[in-house]
Amino acid sequence: MEKLLSLIVPLYNEEAVLLESFRRMDAVRKEMRYPCEIIYVDDGSRDTTWEILREIAGKNACVKALRFSRNFGHQLAVTAGMDAAKGDALIIIDADLQDPPEVISAMIAAWEQGADIAYGKRRKREGETFMKRFTAWGYYRLLSSMSAYPIPLDTGDFRLLDRAVADTFLNMREHNRFLRGMSAWMGFKAVHVEYVRHERYAGGTKYSLKKMLKLAADGILGFSYRPLTLIGYLGIAIMVAAALGAIAAAICSASMPVVGWLWALTGVGFLQGLIMAAQGIQGAYLNRIYDEVKGRPLYIIKEKLEMTK
Repeated sequence: MEKLLSLIVPLYNEEAVLLESFRRMDAVRKEMRYPCEIIYVDDGSRDTTWEILREIAGKNACVKALRFSRNFGHQLAVTAGMDAAKGDALIIIDADLQDPPEVISAMIAAWEQGADIAYGKRRKREGETFMKRFTAWGYYRLLSSMSAYPIPLDTGDFRLLDRAVADTFLNMREHNRFLRGMSAWMGFKAVHVEYVRHERYAGGTKYSLKKMLKLAADGILGFSYRPLTLIGYLGIAIMVAAALGAIAAAICSASMPVVGWLWALTGVGFLQGLIMAAQGIQGAYLNRIYDEVKGRPLYIIKEKLEMTK
């Protein structure tokens, strides 16, 4: 039986780039050795993204489109596309053309050679400020050091997943999802494909600072218990420092007066901050437990555009 590929494209307010993005993805699709479906997931766009999708789906039988009832987030949009995909391999790519669709052919070649996961590794990032590059560099290395499972550096969600990997992924229905971490946790054979990440074709980034911080938190809290243990180690360090400070104060008091209330005020304030930080970290983990026990669906689909013949 001939194999099928599924191209999954999450969207949020991408009216400025969608037509050009489809043109390039469709050109890549036509050059593939396998038939390919393209699944767009509109993550609650407020512009004309859905109207453009109607036009594209009406003219192209390979296209399916899903529309969320509201903005549920990038990771859940990817999950919805994976739920709908029928392919033997699933390829996840954003619509903004920062990840070139032409790289997909190299991922397919790696899959044909036995890779279960072929992920894009950014060799260079074009059109980004120094601060953006620096924070991305720091985040990936912090995440790698904190995670209990090795997460490749300088990678995003641009990747190919074999059907077996996708099915395993879809069996995990946690709400606070982090695709990169989940892929690393599975332990399947993964290879990287290096590429240059381009500047956005049009429009601006849809990842606000709030969304970026949430994704960072999902990556760390979802795949590491170290924040909980590190706060304990910090508490021990503070206890040792307090003991040494008390010894130093006792020694100094023999030759000069020491203002006792200043030591007490500083120590109490620092310990109070430590306690509040510990409670905040515990609360973040508890919040994730609360999300899971509610048992709500990961997303709600408002409308579908099925493939036409």
